[in-house]
Amino acid sequence: MNLEIYDAHQLVDAEHLKLARDLFEYGAQKIALPQQTEASMTFCTSEVIHQINLEYRNVDRPTDVISFAIEDGDDDGISSQALAEEFGIPRNIGDLFICPAVVQKQAQEYGHSFDREFGYTVVHGLLHLSGLDHIQDDEAEQMFGLQREILADFGLKR
Repeated sequence: MNLEIYDAHQLVDAEHLKLARDLFEYGAQKIALPQQTEASMTFCTSEVIHQINLEYRNVDRPTDVISFAIEDGDDDGISSQALAEEFGIPRNIGDLFICPAVVQKQAQEYGHSFDREFGYTVVHGLLHLSGLDHIQDDEAEQMFGLQREILADFGLKR
């Protein structure tokens, strides 16, 4: 797994950067993503994620995480997975944008520790990048089950 993490404004301390990487890599292994998979994670301010949310989702508020999956089912039949397999190149699954300030606010609202909410956000984003969703009940059951399992493995239970 090649995960690029960007934190230009130093919004996350070294311990949480390590937690983000460890959770992402463990989750990728747990859901059997190929070793040659690439993704990025960017930590951003409330203002930046608000603008991203408004521009790309037409939602006028900040949020905790936004995932931009490269393979979202709206393509013309050629996936990065197919290209990676055919040409032996890394598979890029997409980009996550996470706002630690919103994560902190939600942790307080839900009565969770920051670590638990932060971990939830990272794993939730990873699962979206890997193609999982929670719109349909059966998909939600699978996604949330994996999410709980990965978080529990890290001691980040509710």
